[in-house]
Amino acid sequence: MSPKTLAASVVAGLSALALAACSAGTGPATGTGNTAGSTQAAAAAKTLRLSLNQTEQHPSFIALKHFGERLATATNGRLGIQVYPNETLGAQAEALQLVGDGSVDLAIVSGSQLEKLNQDFSVFNLPLVFDSVESQMKVVNNLDVVGDLYKSLESSNQITVVGGFTQGTRSVYTSKGPVNTPADLKGQKIRVQDSPLAIAMVDAMGASATPMAFGEVYTALQSGVIDGAENNEVSYVTQKHLEVAKYFSRTNHLVGLDYLIINSGLFNGLSAEDRAAFDKEWAATFAEHTQLWAAETDKAVQTAEAAGAKFNEVDTAAFRAALEPLTAQYLKTDTQKALYEAAQSAAN
Repeated sequence: MSPKTLAASVVAGLSALALAACSAGTGPATGTGNTAGSTQAAAAAKTLRLSLNQTEQHPSFIALKHFGERLATATNGRLGIQVYPNETLGAQAEALQLVGDGSVDLAIVSGSQLEKLNQDFSVFNLPLVFDSVESQMKVVNNLDVVGDLYKSLESSNQITVVGGFTQGTRSVYTSKGPVNTPADLKGQKIRVQDSPLAIAMVDAMGASATPMAFGEVYTALQSGVIDGAENNEVSYVTQKHLEVAKYFSRTNHLVGLDYLIINSGLFNGLSAEDRAAFDKEWAATFAEHTQLWAAETDKAVQTAEAAGAKFNEVDTAAFRAALEPLTAQYLKTDTQKALYEAAQSAAN
């Protein structure tokens, strides 16, 4: 069964369970995802289903679980959120489609997924566009900068972008040995997210970019299908990639970005009171996530080193020189250039 078919089957099953619960007079559906989020879901008159590709230990899951709890309280039980981790509702590409057609209410998806629908999202996926998580967060949840961009998929795809979660600073990790310069990546197959910009970025760093779904990376590293990947320290540990790729080289080539998306019909149909509560609790959620991320990054490094992973610094100037040409190459339109300039101004 394909991931898309599996996701559709899971969603269909959830819908059937919800109907059965209501017809039996047992109150609102609680969903069949993680049990950790069931309390707030059970208390809510409407439970929003949220797809996530991370584990229950990941900062994104923790922050989103708390989001659902606070939202249920703030709306006196009118709204809740059930988080489905571990790609239960499909990989991000499938979740994106399911949110658009209303089968799933919300999802966390990477910027590379959204740039397939609107190339303007590629501005925030450029290497070196942000120099820190702090500068990134000043921009991606600032609706004065991103408001029009976040509404740009509503008419075409029925998707509204709510805001951003940091993926932290991304670096390269490999199974073959430490990387010091782009020359060290020559001939190595490095997993990337499936987007032209992500592929170009890793190719520019000297490697052979290999697009692959996130959930397939561990097995591919273990079997030698790929030699490494690029990601942050938290995912490196939570996905256990440190077991099959011991060398983490701090290229710091990108401050990665995830987005919370929601079905536009659902979002725009919320009452003014519930929408205000949603927006307020989302602001608290991305702030909490940023704090969790910093703490979990430090913890992940300690865990990885204790397990035998080797961290090393790189020739930063050499990697910057390799990546800088991508900015001019991918800022193609006046809209993209204006968005980039606004982002740089807000970040600074």
